[in-house]
Amino acid sequence: MAKRDFYEVLGAARNASADELKKAYRSRAKELHPDRNPGDAEAEHKFKELNEAYDVLKDEQSRAAYDQFGHAAFDGSAGRGAGGFNPGFSGDFSSSMSDIFDDLFGEFMGGGRGGRRGRGRGDSGAARGQDLRYNMEIDLEEAYEGKKAQIRVPSSVACDTCYGSGAEPGSQPVTCTTCSGAGKVRASQGFFTIERTCPTCHGRGQVIEKPCKTCHGAGRVERERTLSVNIPAGVEDGTRIRLGGEGEAGLRGGPAGDLYIFLSVRPHPIFQRDGADLFCRVPISMTSAALGGEIEVPTLNGKRVKLKIPEGSQTGKQFRLKDKGMPVLNSREIGDLYIQTTVETPVHLTKKQKELLRQFDEASNAQNNPESTGFFARVKDFWDGFQG
Repeated sequence: MAKRDFYEVLGAARNASADELKKAYRSRAKELHPDRNPGDAEAEHKFKELNEAYDVLKDEQSRAAYDQFGHAAFDGSAGRGAGGFNPGFSGDFSSSMSDIFDDLFGEFMGGGRGGRRGRGRGDSGAARGQDLRYNMEIDLEEAYEGKKAQIRVPSSVACDTCYGSGAEPGSQPVTCTTCSGAGKVRASQGFFTIERTCPTCHGRGQVIEKPCKTCHGAGRVERERTLSVNIPAGVEDGTRIRLGGEGEAGLRGGPAGDLYIFLSVRPHPIFQRDGADLFCRVPISMTSAALGGEIEVPTLNGKRVKLKIPEGSQTGKQFRLKDKGMPVLNSREIGDLYIQTTVETPVHLTKKQKELLRQFDEASNAQNNPESTGFFARVKDFWDGFQG
């Protein structure tokens, strides 16, 4: 069967720039990648054809040879003297697992983990599984005490039928005949030797002749798992917990990715948190603030602490309760609890209460209200300055 024009395969013009070729390749590769078209033989064929076309056209020298001689540049008929390539060079070499795919197929080939680390390969060339993220919301009390939680995570796990190999039971992946198991092939190009990813096994060194019927050769299936998570005391909003190897299973026996649990702490109805310290606003009556007294305040562990209120306490007065705050993560230190008083103005007064307050006001003097007396004295000086 005659090969299609490489520019036609890419959907690009012959005078397209390198960036335009790359853009066209990415667009088509996303549509045709085997992970998005499992079991589709036609899509797989077009994907290989696409890689072959881009592999030739992305290189300036091989593109120039193709523009001049077409497909004959790579089958030896053009001859070396005429600028053709060595007959051993094949435009069918694939670079689908190179840097360009680090950006392209992150969402389904282990991306989102930062560069090549996310798609690392073991000795057998199997692709590493994708990292997973799980968002968990906890109460402030749970952040204070720590907890063990059970979570259910939908993920890809190793296929039980083929044990992750991707091959039908009773059969095994065989060594790729194209690269002899190396995962790469070499070709001479003038004075240079070019090493490319094997187009047959895509760098794995092995091919599966009889794919597993359960996982269709992927070596993994979708399943929901239940995991136990230990949340240490003192975690803060945004804390990340890593469970190594609990992410998505790798392709065809590749290492599993990691599971990252991101914690968020719900707002508390009584306490506000700032690092390891806790803050609590406590309203007190006008008489308690004026005469002083003793009140009970809560702590996050459910206990009560007696707090003495001195005479003449004002709104905003702060009391510190040492070591009554949050534990510090991975430390023996404990934060403090700060109690801030708010003097409450009485409401819904009876006729008698109002009369008593009027009597109290008439009996009061400047010494009973030093803050307001001082403030209005400064206001008077301010106005006198304008009049002067």
